[in-house]
Amino acid sequence: MNNQECAVCDRMAVKKGYCSVHAKAFDSIILKYEYWRKALDVTWKEYLREIAENSLTGEWARQVAEHLARTEAEK
Repeated sequence: MNNQECAVCDRMAVKKGYCSVHAKAFDSIILKYEYWRKALDVTWKEYLREIAENSLTGEWARQVAEHLARTEAEK
């Protein structure tokens, strides 16, 4: 049984280290990056920043984008 907490919140992680709502946001971010990259020629880091700063981005996606940007910077 998985008792790991979500990387973003205190819910139980169910997929890729995220709870169900943050995992759905993560999947969406990953899926849409290819479209953004082709259309705007942005890097992964730029893409995450754009998502995090966009006022139309949902809260869960913003939280995941910020988490990914932070963990990428730590590498």
